Amino acid sequence: MAEHTPKLRHVRKMPERRIPSSILAIGIIFVLGLGYIAGTFNSQIISTLSPVFGIKTYAGALDLSSLQNTYRTLKANYDGTIDDSKLVEAANKGMVSALGDDYTVYFNADEAKSFSNDLTGTIGGGIGAELSLRNNQVTIIRVLADNPAAKAGLAVGDVVTKINDVAVVSTESLNDVVSKIRGDAGTTVKITVMRGAETKDFTITRAEVTNPSVYSTVKDGVGIMTVTRFDDQTGALARDAARSFKSQGVKSVILDLRGNGGGYLTAAQDVVGLWLDGKTVVTEKTNGKVVDELKSSTDPVLAGLPTVVLVNASSASASEITAGALQDYGVAKLVGEKTFGKGSVQKLLNLPGGAELKVTIAKWYTPNGKNINKEGIAPDKQVTLTTDDINAGRDPQLDAAKALLQ
Repeated sequence: MAEHTPKLRHVRKMPERRIPSSILAIGIIFVLGLGYIAGTFNSQIISTLSPVFGIKTYAGALDLSSLQNTYRTLKANYDGTIDDSKLVEAANKGMVSALGDDYTVYFNADEAKSFSNDLTGTIGGGIGAELSLRNNQVTIIRVLADNPAAKAGLAVGDVVTKINDVAVVSTESLNDVVSKIRGDAGTTVKITVMRGAETKDFTITRAEVTNPSVYSTVKDGVGIMTVTRFDDQTGALARDAARSFKSQGVKSVILDLRGNGGGYLTAAQDVVGLWLDGKTVVTEKTNGKVVDELKSSTDPVLAGLPTVVLVNASSASASEITAGALQDYGVAKLVGEKTFGKGSVQKLLNLPGGAELKVTIAKWYTPNGKNINKEGIAPDKQVTLTTDDINAGRDPQLDAAKALLQ
């Protein structure tokens, strides 16, 4: 086959023109001047242009001369080794903590990673069992499905007596026991438990464990949905649980938010959307002005089902947004204890070197216009859960919720 060569269009050749050296010199000076201005007034330029792209910046600078003086005096006089990176980290932490806001926090790289793992439920190497103290004994209170503990045969109610043949003593904290059970994925741990009057040994290979934020059960026609945190999977997991409730024909629902310290605002929006159709879930205000308003979705699969929300003093932030919205619209009753009282919104911002800044950007308000900061939300029915109840395996709050739904 013959090759086809594209035809060139006729191009008129223009005569060469030389740029006078004087104009060239002016041009170079102009470009250098722009570079100097851009470098010197970099923050001011960014501050001016950022609002166009919806980015918040501040062009001012902090007078750090006193800090530098302190640093120089330290370097000149301190009898010891000074780690400059630790000084910088401490200075960042100190500056942020000086605001006096418990929720505005500077995280170094390790802390940022740990915070992310807590939020997503990434535990690392472990066995997939939740422990608690019952009658001063380390007791398994939950076994995560499809994880090593469940596959090995550990069960709720087992009392951990030994780890790797070393006795668990009463003076050990729960965190100490947990740290001994956790380890690198692929390694093994031997756990001895008391099950009733019987002693059982389990050798378990640790694995990467992820703790889902939602789990559910159905008993006597009541769907119980427990949300442990609000992460980026919570909305989808909660909707799956809700659809499972509907397919099983539940007559009522209990939403358990006890001990849930919060998480993503949008996850709360998704959970509320299981009951509410296109309603305002929460309003955000900065300096008294509305900056955002989140509405529920338009597919409330649990709408119309009698619902009780369980809350306690550890139910905070996104948990309070969820409970507050369902209470304000009258679609659910709250049972338990007054909630924590966190009525502010935080944003995570990346900083150099893997550090992060968690900073308060707004206050949030329930659909009825209430900010619950430092006040919390009072339950419709006050029921306490005592240490004796926990030791005995009783749950009067859950019992009260079930009674309210009958």
